[in-house]
Amino acid sequence: MVWKAPEVNRYDDLLAGPERESLEAWLTWHRTTLLVKCAGLTGEQLCERSVPPSSLSLLGLVRHLAHVERVWFRIRFGRQDVGLLYGKEQHPDADFDDVDPSRAPEDFATLRAECELADEAARGHALDETFEVRGELLDLRWIYLHMIEEYARHNGHADFLRERVDGITGDLPR
Repeated sequence: MVWKAPEVNRYDDLLAGPERESLEAWLTWHRTTLLVKCAGLTGEQLCERSVPPSSLSLLGLVRHLAHVERVWFRIRFGRQDVGLLYGKEQHPDADFDDVDPSRAPEDFATLRAECELADEAARGHALDETFEVRGELLDLRWIYLHMIEEYARHNGHADFLRERVDGITGDLPR
């Protein structure tokens, strides 16, 4: 049996509310949107590249966003002593360059785990809580806004990649 990216449900409950709940809801929506764009594809399909010389692929996006979740929430904000994913210390583009269809299930599990661990790292902290990166003072609110932007940009890439793989455009059925 051939592995395929799992189907996911995305809920559109992004209504007015308190700032923290709104930021968390939008981030969850964008995280789920990426998974929706990948749903039903095989590991081989997820590894299909956009256009040469780009190494952009849907699986590369899954890996990249797992890495970004870890870096911003756990390493930078949470100050957790965890290494970078995918050997990025030695090869900065490994998340995109080193995709392997046989590792797709593991890569999807890693993204889901990193999202849960990111949520855990932020839980109980005020949006105004600050941390420093390269001499710049940032706050947790900035991370939420940055992550929403990061996913939104890459979900746009995922639209084009999915269309290239099987012709599906726009929102997929839920």
